[in-house]
Amino acid sequence: MIYSIIIGLLAGYIASKLQSGSSNGLILNLFLGVIGGFVGGWLFELIGINTYSWVGDLICGVVGAFVVLWVVSKVRSK
Repeated sequence: MIYSIIIGLLAGYIASKLQSGSSNGLILNLFLGVIGGFVGGWLFELIGINTYSWVGDLICGVVGAFVVLWVVSKVRSK
């Protein structure tokens, strides 16, 4: 569990740096990164990609965090 939270925090930070546009704030981005880690795991499982290392888990988390941050930015812009 702690491993997933740490990976999610890193993924949220990385995804927030990759996303252009307005920032949600560091704490919110980190929180959304943790949620994004779970979303990324679900998406990768859905398409049949397995992650076997912490690097794979981080990539999965960044993808999920990027998706979550993108959705939040679209909802906030309306």
